[in-house]
Formats: sequence, C-alpha cells, structure tokens
Amino acid sequence: MTLPIVDLDFTEQPPIPEAGIARANELMASGRLFRYGETGSGELDVAALERAFADLVASTYCVALNSCGASLAVALASAGVRSGDAVLMNAFTLAPVPGAIAHVGASPVFVGITPDLTIDLNDLRRAAAKSDARYLLLSHMRGHIADLAAVVDIADELGLTVIEDCAHTMGAHWNGKPTGTFGAVGCFSTQTFKHINSGEGGLLVTNDEDIAARAVLHSGSYMLYAQHGAAPDEDVFRRHRLDVPNYSMRMSALAAAVALPQLDQLADRAATWNQRYTELASALAADPAIVVPRRPQAEQYVASSIQFRAPGLSASQMAEWVHAIAAHGVTVKWFGDSEPVGFTSRHDHWRFSDEQPLHVTTEILSTLCDMRIPLSMTSTQAGRIAEIIVGTRPANRVPADQGTS
Repeated sequence: MTLPIVDLDFTEQPPIPEAGIARANELMASGRLFRYGETGSGELDVAALERAFADLVASTYCVALNSCGASLAVALASAGVRSGDAVLMNAFTLAPVPGAIAHVGASPVFVGITPDLTIDLNDLRRAAAKSDARYLLLSHMRGHIADLAAVVDIADELGLTVIEDCAHTMGAHWNGKPTGTFGAVGCFSTQTFKHINSGEGGLLVTNDEDIAARAVLHSGSYMLYAQHGAAPDEDVFRRHRLDVPNYSMRMSALAAAVALPQLDQLADRAATWNQRYTELASALAADPAIVVPRRPQAEQYVASSIQFRAPGLSASQMAEWVHAIAAHGVTVKWFGDSEPVGFTSRHDHWRFSDEQPLHVTTEILSTLCDMRIPLSMTSTQAGRIAEIIVGTRPANRVPADQGTS
C-alpha cells in the first residue's frame, strides 16, 4: 500500500459573508472606522455585535476588543487582578494567556493537565494552596473543556475568581450551558483562525455590572460608554469612570462589520467541524499506538482542530514523524519541540515567568500533535489524512505515492 499526497490548505478560511463585505465597503467609503462618534450616536457596528454576542451566549454584558489577548488582560484587570498578584492558569495553552497575566503585572502559576488535555483539578488545589492565588485564568485550550461544574465547585471552595479563555470554544457548551458563562468573565476570539473571522478581535462577556463597566472603560471608551451595545447603566459607570485607566484596546467598526454576519453561520460551521473531527478521531484512534483525548458526554465541543499523541516515541522519532507527515501535504504541529515554532510554544518557553517544573504535563506535551481542521476539508480528505498520519508513524511507515487528492 502506498500513501497519498493531500492537496489542502490547512489555513484556508471561508469567504466573508456578502453582508459583511458590503458593510465593510460602506465603512471604507465613509472613512468612519472608529467605533465611537463624537457627535450623534457614532457607528453602530460594534454595538450591534456586542448585543448579538451577549444574546448568543446568554450573558448580560459584552465588550468588544481588538484581540482575545486584550480581552484577557482587560478581564483580569476588571476582575481585580493587580500588579504582583499570582494568577493560576493551565500549563497547556498559547503564549497570549500568560502574556495577558504579565500585561497586568501579575505572575503566572502553572497548573498541570490531564492526558485528555484539560486542567488537572488535583493539581489546581495544590497550586492554589502553594501560591495563595485568588484568580484562575482557565483556558479551554484547543477546544477541550474541563468539568466546569467541578471547576466552579473548587473555585467557590477556595475563593477563586475564574476568567475563562474561550478562544477555541465559541459556540461550545458544557451540559448545555455556554462556555464563558461559568466564571466571572469569558473571553472569545474573532482572529482569522478561530470560529468567526474579523482578522483580529476579542469579545468579553460577563453578568457582573462593575466588571462590565470597568472593562468598557479599560477598552478605551473615553466618556462615550453610552455608545456600547450591551453595557451597564450610567450610574454604574459613574462609580468607576475616574478611576479606571484607558488601555485603548477597543474593536474597530470595520472588524465588527465583518464579524457580525458570521454569527449566523456558527452552528453550521460547528456541525461541519465536528463531523470532520469525528471521522479523523475515529480513524486515528484505531491505531493502538495513537491516543486521541476522550470527550465526555457533557462536553458539546466545536472542534476546529484535532490533537493526538503517540506515547513512547522519542523526540527524534516525533520530529521525523512530523516531517514525514508534512511530506504528504499534511500540516501538523508538535508541542514537544525544544524551540517554539510559529504559534506553538509551551510553558518552559515563557522565560518571563518563573520556572515551574511540571513533569507529567511536560511528558504529555512531548508527543502531542495538533492539526487544524479547515472547513474546506472533505470527508474523503479526512480519511486520507488519517491514513497518512497512521502510515507515517515510525513503526508503520510505507512508501509514498506522488498522486494528489
């Protein structure tokens, strides 16, 4: 048997809806790309996105920012994190998460993960006790959702304020409740490679009126906060408006105009992603040497990527495997590389934080692979991709066929 070459752009995005293109052209023709108007009500696009997204996730308030990393930093500051504070975070995440903690002058405290890539709740208790941290920045990294009911119970017991990083879980739920609504704040992404695409952007949601008001002011509203679409009343802002610094992290009207019509496409996109994910996961898990994370029944995920491990392979074997996969047209990232590559880095690469040995987590990440699932991937391509991944594993390698699919 020979292995195919797959002709697929793993970063390909669906086109922006016509309504978004039309509105973006209107804005560019007018030159009014700033979200606020100094006279009148200003542009309505960002306010409309805030209202629509708050409704989508059943939250009272929503603040639109210029990136998810910005929304995380604003969430931390708005929830009360101050310079010198310790903030717990799961060690498996991407660099903007500890970066947001550093942004507000706080220190990341890493919490280990389970083989299913979610936060280790036993290690959470240990890290909280050792650090005296009062905040948890919980990443649903690559769409893997921890038992959020258990997380909330532990947070209540230990007095932790939870901020959810939902960059990879827009449209996802735990037991029917949207991610981002379990903690005090939830932060979502509209970066190109996420579930809706405005190039860059972040959406912060909360039911706490004081956190919401501080977030609006931190985002850079000046005294134009009444132009927000899902914000508290004037009296709440009057409590905070002279005390909260302006970070100038607000979203532009152009980004909101592009993002807004994509909210209606989210359910269809989720169905397509999850179908491809199921096909890939089933085929990969059929190889006894490959481990795909378990997904509990309570987790209603939106799988825009897939992760898998091959425990027991050495670093040189992993590097060889990833290279062999790439030779067949499949783009796979590896979290065990000694150096950060592209978007992929891990806790021991972030030297701005204190060194914290996490032996179990490091072992899990040493053979962890990560692959985007573009919406353009067909069922046939998913099968061929799984065939390539299994067939190029060092013990299973077979000759390549130069045909394309």
